[in-house]
Amino acid sequence: MIDLRDLRENPERYRESQRARGADVNLVDRVIEADEARRCRLGAFEALRAEQKKVSRSVGTAAPEQRAAVLAQAKELAEQVKQAEAAADEAAGRLDELAHQFQNLIEGAPVGGEEDYVVLRHEGPAPRDFAAEGLEPADHLALGEGLDIIDTKRGAKVSGSRFYYLKGAGMRLELALMTAALDRSAAYGFVPMVTPTLVSPQVMSGTGFLGQHSDEIYYLPTDDLFLTGTSEVALAGYHADEILDLSGGPLRYLGWSTCYRREAGAAGKDTRGIIRVHQFNKAEMFAYVRPEDAVAEHERLLALEEEMLSLVGLPYRVIDTAAGDLGSSAARKFDCEAWLPTQNRWMEVTSTSNCTTYQARRLAVREKRGGRTCPVATLNGTLATTRWIVAILENNQQADGSVVVPEGLRPYMGGLEVIEPRA
Repeated sequence: MIDLRDLRENPERYRESQRARGADVNLVDRVIEADEARRCRLGAFEALRAEQKKVSRSVGTAAPEQRAAVLAQAKELAEQVKQAEAAADEAAGRLDELAHQFQNLIEGAPVGGEEDYVVLRHEGPAPRDFAAEGLEPADHLALGEGLDIIDTKRGAKVSGSRFYYLKGAGMRLELALMTAALDRSAAYGFVPMVTPTLVSPQVMSGTGFLGQHSDEIYYLPTDDLFLTGTSEVALAGYHADEILDLSGGPLRYLGWSTCYRREAGAAGKDTRGIIRVHQFNKAEMFAYVRPEDAVAEHERLLALEEEMLSLVGLPYRVIDTAAGDLGSSAARKFDCEAWLPTQNRWMEVTSTSNCTTYQARRLAVREKRGGRTCPVATLNGTLATTRWIVAILENNQQADGSVVVPEGLRPYMGGLEVIEPRA
């Protein structure tokens, strides 16, 4: 959650953040009022409990003729303490309910909605001029079917729409991306992990995913478990309720997992092929750092994502995501978008978010410093995912329907240089 003390002392910062997100500004005042009510009722409870203890201790020293009255007073105070405790618990519950509705305090994100991002820079090779080459580019699905490496028809037959099979060189291409991401992250000290893809409601809620986009998440009611849409969730829950030692620097993990998303709010959007699907694989970076180191760590994760994009030779741009398009837990997010020639647009392939102390507060991940316990900061970033195949196929296609394998991935594909169409 948010820092309640900071909110009380600097409420306008939180109003500005809510305003920038397009979220409920009045929530700030409701949280402050609920916090005041909680502290008032807690103070009343503690005062009554102290009085009860004092009276109870005096029973043994009271004169015989006064003992009955003192006992009656102690009994009455006990009932008052019980009622005051219930009132304090109720106020605390109300505050907790309101505080959990609060989205993270933004830090430097542009104001506005989905279309108000800021382009920071363009990187990689210039997008190909297919018209100058006299080539009408085929989209990734046509290429994938021609190469016999993507099969959405049988995916739909077996599991329904937005499912698919990756075959042959398609499967190897995905594995090459994931393995390259594993090697790249390990070189920078990330601990590789295969993570659970089913998590408890407490962990899913703690990461901030059960808010406005909860309809995107698969839920198994019989088991009371959620399927994760990113290994960020399992990695955030890995140190829940723990006190970490960050004196030697950040703790960094690379989660490799299959991910599941209902895509309930994406009807009619990118339904062709494997851009927006219900199941995919992803390599996700996750870091636990001291709050003052979070901004530098964010830049570090972005740099690693750009190294991977350079490895596969894609033209891409980096954008600073606007506040209204941030997830509830992110204070700031950078996306890398690869060029998609058949749609004449940029397509998100990576994102990295600085979640500051928001997730750590909700999951009780702390460290001891200077004699006190304080929350840590968490960050995440995508290093490779199935969607990259879309951009690789379209940007590297040849006139005969073949696709050139990016040079950086060839060592992971047994030296294969070109994926040829099926005979």
